[in-house]
Parts: sequence; C-alpha cells; structure tokens
Amino acid sequence: MKKLAAMTIAGVLALALTACGGKKIENTVFSAEDLPGKVIGVQLGTTGDIYASDYEAEGSTIERYNKGADAIQALKQGKVDCVIIDEQPAKAFVEKNSELTILDEEFALEEYAICLAKENKDLTESINGALAELKADGTIDQIISNYIGDDTKGTCPYVSPEGTDRSNGTLTMATNAAFEPYEFYSNQEIVGIDAELAKAICDKLGYELKIEDMEFDAIINAVTSGKVDFGMAGMTVTDERLLSVDFSTPYTTATQVIVVRK
Repeated sequence: MKKLAAMTIAGVLALALTACGGKKIENTVFSAEDLPGKVIGVQLGTTGDIYASDYEAEGSTIERYNKGADAIQALKQGKVDCVIIDEQPAKAFVEKNSELTILDEEFALEEYAICLAKENKDLTESINGALAELKADGTIDQIISNYIGDDTKGTCPYVSPEGTDRSNGTLTMATNAAFEPYEFYSNQEIVGIDAELAKAICDKLGYELKIEDMEFDAIINAVTSGKVDFGMAGMTVTDERLLSVDFSTPYTTATQVIVVRK
C-alpha cells in the first residue's frame, strides 16, 4: 500500500491497464517542467540521483536502483514515470527498447573525471599529466570516437604502443560495468571508453591495469579505503564527492537526459 501511495495516479493506472490486457502505458513527462510530483527512476549514487533528489521537495518520489538497466525496466513496466540518466547510456538503452525515447531538451551538463584518495596526491598529479598528453596527441578523442558517433565507431580501438614498459606494478581501478559505452561487458571482458582510457593512462605511467567491477555507490568508499587506486565510472565532479575524494582534470563532458515511454 505504501508503494502504491507513493506513485502518481498515472503510474497506478498504467500498471492496472497493463495487468488487464497489456495496453500501452501512456507517457506523462514531456519536459523537465513535468517532473514535480512524478515518480523518477535513477541509478543509486549517480549524478542523475543527485539532480532528481531536488524534486523531492516538489512532491516527486525518487526510485533508486543499483543498475541503470533496472531503472529502465521499471520505466517500461510503468513503475516510474521517467528515468534521469547520462545521455550515452540512455541512447544505448533506447536503441534496445523501441518503446522508449529521450526528451529533446538537455537536463544538465556535466564533466567526467577520475576519483582518487585525497592522500594520493602524487598519483593524481601523474594521472593529470598522462591525461594532458593523451588529450594533446588525440588518443582521448580516438577512444571516445571508437564508442560514440557514426564516423569511426568501432573502427579505432586503443592499442598499447609496442614495447610498453609496465615495470611500475599494477594500478587497480574501480568501476560499475553497466554503463555503456563508458564501461560494460563484452565477451566477459570489461570494455568501454573508461576502460580504454584507463589502459592508456597506465601505459603512459608504466603500470598494468586491473579493473574491479562493483556497485556505483561503492566506488568512492573503495577509493578512500585503499581497496583500489582510483575510480572511473562516468563519474561527475560534485561538491559532495569532493568532501571525500579528489578528482583528476575532466576528460570528457556529458549530458543528463530524461528517458520516457513513447
């Protein structure tokens, strides 16, 4: 009963219609102006979660899921009215679910960076140096183009330079590999923009790369506890996160969007 009470009338009616014959669940969100009072799906701990939380004061209910895919599934089932999520994963979800669409308006613009422990200043400085070099020589653009866009998508994967020295040991990266195209599984291997960029950084710094997959909201704790060396998961720099960790210089910009039913 509490669950139903938290939902909008539209959401309850949508569920009822679905249960009684699989009729189309109508969309009720056509712009950000429609968000107050709605049930909004987000991935727990993400920037979408942070932005959506602002609407709780306006009567919205925020449903938080461990994975973006779970939020999308809830949208399809009529359990939420919309999902706020990053643009590129949103595009991947919509491509696989023809009954969904992305609203035309940009919801919020953000920058992605690598999070590191505050006491690990030397590594932060080294990673910033590597990012500057990778940006200058076009490697970052190449890696992004391998996953986003039509001109070069899938045709220019990052390849480690021949004879790369990795004698400095291993750097362990925490990620949440359910965030295509930034990190996801392909043939039981974690791939994506962040995975390739992390590999390129490690190549520059002389390290092997190890990637650990975990829930998104566990990444910062893994970094601060020393379980991993850095976190990279399409993570936005926010004032709240800066209380716990440091960030590298941003390596790309992204947009939060609103996904709805057609």
